[in-house]
Parts: sequence; C-alpha cells; structure tokens
Amino acid sequence: MTVTIKLEASLEERLRRRAASSGRSTSDVVRAALRAYLDAPAAAGEACSAHDLGADLFGRHSGPADLAAQRKASVAAAWDARHTQRGG
Repeated sequence: MTVTIKLEASLEERLRRRAASSGRSTSDVVRAALRAYLDAPAAAGEACSAHDLGADLFGRHSGPADLAAQRKASVAAAWDARHTQRGG
C-alpha cells in the first residue's frame, strides 16, 4: 500500500538526513518509526476504554455501601433534610 504524507520542510530534512546516515531509504525509516509508534503502549492521554479513563478514580470516594439498594430512602432523607432546614 502506498501512503502519501505531508511533512514540514524541517521534518523532511531530518528524515532524509537520518535515512542517509543509516544507509536506508526514507520509506524504511518511516516504516520503522510507524511500527515503533504503533507497538508502543498507549500514551497517558490515549485511554483505550472507559475503565482506563476512570481507573485513577475507582475506590477513591466513599459513601453508603448500600446506596444503590437504598437509593429511594437516601433521596427521601436528603429531600426531608433540605426542606426541614428551609422551613426553619
């Protein structure tokens, strides 16, 4: 497969110098660089899943252990507390 890319002049010059100094073609250097990039683990900003995005947050916050099971009671208690405060 042939792929065409656009490079700024300074990057193209660096590519040509690296290829010439190593005795390889520019295509060989680009292929090797692309393989290295794609084989490397994902960078910090490139999370792969929802779990990866939130991994540093899981288990960091505490609350009632039965919040899901008792959600209606918890909401009702919060509602009552808020309206009791307003009513004075």
